[in-house]
Parts: sequence; structure tokens; C-alpha cells
Amino acid sequence: MNGDPRAVKTLTFGCRLNIYESEAITRAANDAGLTDTLVVNTCAVTAEAVRTARQQIRTARRKNPDIRIVVSGCAAQTEPETFAAMPEVDAVIGNDLKTKAATYRALPDFGVAESEKIRINDIMSVRETAPQMVDSIEGHTRAFVQVQNGCDHRCTFCIIPYGRGNSRSVPMGAVVEQVEKLVDNGYREIVLTGVDATSYGADLPGVPTLGRLVQTVLKQVPGIERLRLSSIDSIEVDEALTEAIATDRRFMPYLHLSLQHGDNLILKRMKRRHSREDALAFVETMRSLRPDFAFGADLIAGFPTETEDHFQRSLDLVDEADIAFLHVFPYSPRPGTPAARMPQLDRGLIKERAGRLRAAGARALDRHLDGMVAGGGAHEVLVERNGIARTENFTPVRVPAEWTPGPRTVQIAGHADGMLTLSEQPVRHRAPAGTRELEAATWR
Repeated sequence: MNGDPRAVKTLTFGCRLNIYESEAITRAANDAGLTDTLVVNTCAVTAEAVRTARQQIRTARRKNPDIRIVVSGCAAQTEPETFAAMPEVDAVIGNDLKTKAATYRALPDFGVAESEKIRINDIMSVRETAPQMVDSIEGHTRAFVQVQNGCDHRCTFCIIPYGRGNSRSVPMGAVVEQVEKLVDNGYREIVLTGVDATSYGADLPGVPTLGRLVQTVLKQVPGIERLRLSSIDSIEVDEALTEAIATDRRFMPYLHLSLQHGDNLILKRMKRRHSREDALAFVETMRSLRPDFAFGADLIAGFPTETEDHFQRSLDLVDEADIAFLHVFPYSPRPGTPAARMPQLDRGLIKERAGRLRAAGARALDRHLDGMVAGGGAHEVLVERNGIARTENFTPVRVPAEWTPGPRTVQIAGHADGMLTLSEQPVRHRAPAGTRELEAATWR
């Protein structure tokens, strides 16, 4: 949290895009002259995410009885009444309003009745995503840059389009300008992020693709040292992106894939656009281009109608695709989505399958770490905070806690507790940059 007791503070949940937008929230609220306020930037991806946000709001009120609490983000957009009904909450504002100074200037006009607390627009009517020009991402060694917002697809389990609206892209020139500014301010690594990043450009003149954007950023910002993408839908990866991955070593050899399941029938019921075979072919292609490539992925356990055989194919996919960094989501019915109306599995069974999937992910991570150790040699890492660094392929490394954030070259000796460990050999330290890496819920 910011040390100024009267400053605007944010509490951020969920995705990297929320992390980025919280910087814009802080700037907008400060421009409006707001003080003594906490803005809670929520996530709606699961019922647990909403529950956690509500719990943290109650905790914040107990610890800070005199501040104003404003709630925004995806959960505020999709279920504003839930938060307006909380006595701890003073105002609820929509996702399209949270980064505008005018919104915070209007806060004194909000009433105290539940209905008067809410300022929510029809998110589906929003047609543009304005670039949010931020100079830094407080508390992070890598900087996030929003390139896209919203989603045109309607996966049967997903509430996010109703929190973010339809897909809309940030103009390419504005993205390049933002990246250039952050690189000039000392950030060695940039992450391009969006809700459905691979749909980038479909609404822009000339219909540029995400791959063309990546190539343009790498060409026009020669000072950028490391470039990453946030979660992507592999079925939409275009030839230009594949070319950039294959030819420019500044694109880091790691992608996080929105896979969701390993069985084709369940994928169809989810209304996903890829098959199991598509996913396996994609990871094989990437590794043929860059043998050091690593992958993360999202998988859902316990989707409605999932049988043991269906679930086994997700377990098998972790091994066959060699997913090193697995994010497991126990299926959570979101009101208003088609999947919530499908035959549901027992919650105990969902929890049990999620545990088995996490165990498979832990074994896959161990195999990945074994391979990294066996490969030997030096690795370029970016030191983050609290004794953690990341290799080019996003593998965490335990480093001395006193190391300054920034790039170093290290020698790997082994691994323990899901992280690589160092040898006693000297390391080369370059100039520090940035500060801290993201947390699941970020206070400042």
C-alpha cells in the first residue's frame, strides 16, 4: 500500500490486464483530486474470486473505517447489486468508467441508497478501448501494456464478455508509444496483454494481427530486451506471430495457453474453437522453432457432463503437451452462462478432480525443472522480488533475497520446492530496473 495515509489506494484481483488498469485508475483518481479512497478492482472469472473480493472489502473496512471504498472491475460490472448491498461499499462503478477522472470527480454526487451507489453502463455498447498511457507499473519488474479488451466469443462457461464487452483493440501506434515510454523508463521486459489478445486488430483499419503488432513493436522499439504475451488462444495465432517467435530472440520462449480441457466433446460443449489435436500440434510447432519453449495452460476440472474418461484426457494432455505451469480451475457455475444450465457435477467430485489435475501439474513441473537442470549452462534471468527471478522461459529461480531487481546471468545447480536453485559460481549483474512482480491480489 502507498505510504501516504490520504492517497488513493487500489486492491487488485485477477488478470494482468487488471494490474495494468489499476495504474490508470490511480492516475485518474489522483487527477480528480480524490483522497482517502480505496478502489477495489475485482475479478469475476469464478465464484471464489467474487467471494474473496467481498471478504477483502470487509477486512479493508474494519482496518480503515474512515476511508471511502469504491468497487469496480469485472465482478462489479456483472453483479453490481451484490457489492452495492454491502454496507462497507460506498460506490460501484463500471469497467468502462474506472479509468476516467470524470468518474471520480462525480463520486460526491453518489447517494447512500443501494440503487444510488451504482454507476454501470451497458458494456456491450462500448466500441473503443482508449490507450492508457502509464509511466510505470508500481511494484513490478516487468511492465504490462494493454493491447486489447473484451471478447467476441461466448464460451459456455465464461462470464468475462459480460464484464468486459465485445472485443476492441488499441491502435498500433499507441501500443508502440506506450512500450517505448516504458522501455525508456527502464523496464527490461514488456508483456502485451488483453482479454482475448489473439483477436487483436479485427476492429482496426487494415485489420492488423497480433503477430504484426509484435513484429512492429520489436522493430520500432529496438531497446526492448524481453517481450512476452499474456494468455493466448493458440488456434488464432497467425503466421506473423509464428515468424516473430522463430526469428527474434527478444520474444521470450514462453506462452500461456487457454486450453480449458483435453477432451474434444467437452471442448465442443464449452464452445471452444480448438480441438485436442490442435493444441498438441501447436506446442509441437513452437518447440520445433524454439527447443527451449515452455508452456503454461488453464484447465477446468469438473465441467458439466464431464465423465471420468473425459477427465482422463485432460490429465493425459498435461503430459502429452508437457505443460510446465498449470493453472487449474474447479468448474464454477456463473449465473447467466449456458454451462450453468447444464447437468452439474457434485462439488466434492469437482474438488477431487481439481486436486488430481494439480498433482499432474506438479509432476509436469518437476519434469520441466529436471530438464532445465540437465541442460546446464548459463541462463539470463530477470530478478523480481523476495529472492525470485525468472528465466527466459518463465521458470522461477530462487536467488538471494538481497539481489537488486533487474537482469543477471546465473548458473543453475538444481531445483527445490518448484523452483530452480543456483550454483555457487559467480554471476554477472547488469543495471537494475523496475521493482516487484505481481501478486494474486495486489495492494498499494
